[in-house]
Amino acid sequence: MVNAATQKADENGPDTAICRGIAHALDRRSIVLVGMMGAGKSSIGRRLSIRLGIPFVDADTEIENAAGMTISEIFAMHGEPYFRAGEARVIARLLDGEAGVLATGGGAVMDPHTRDLIAEKGISIWLNADIDVLIKRTKRRSDRPLVDKIKDLLPQREPLYALADITIHSRDEPHDNIVDDIVAALAKRLGVAVTESAPENTP
Repeated sequence: MVNAATQKADENGPDTAICRGIAHALDRRSIVLVGMMGAGKSSIGRRLSIRLGIPFVDADTEIENAAGMTISEIFAMHGEPYFRAGEARVIARLLDGEAGVLATGGGAVMDPHTRDLIAEKGISIWLNADIDVLIKRTKRRSDRPLVDKIKDLLPQREPLYALADITIHSRDEPHDNIVDDIVAALAKRLGVAVTESAPENTP
């Protein structure tokens, strides 16, 4: 993972040991968040990275930085196939590094090569939000392409999102609650458990 400042977990948090165990168990794999726009990938991803003490990066931001234009401009000037090809290259680069949290664009999973890379180098998490939640969160983001096509895109993408290693329900409540769910699911998948230390003077 590159181009992201490492953030440290709250050392006084009750789940610190679990989070450190998860970060250690990841080795060089990244946590890759997939799902529709509006699912909360960026907001939840930032909170998760802080909790685990590993870097966060948003693939859409990296694409815009590399292209020197917004995603809307890329779509308008070059079309979706051009954008998807560039997106695949950026995600491949981001996965070729240290462990981190990567938020992907809603259509990233449409590319077979990208799906293979995510499966090989990451642990994928589908943030599965109900369609009314997605629409509520995206209706104010008219600068983003495809916002009005959520109802058409969701049935096409859901079977691919469902291939993710972990599925988390991204509901309309504080994102820290969603992060709690993710931490618990990661600990279970990675076999991370916290055992209480025995008292030093145990007979």
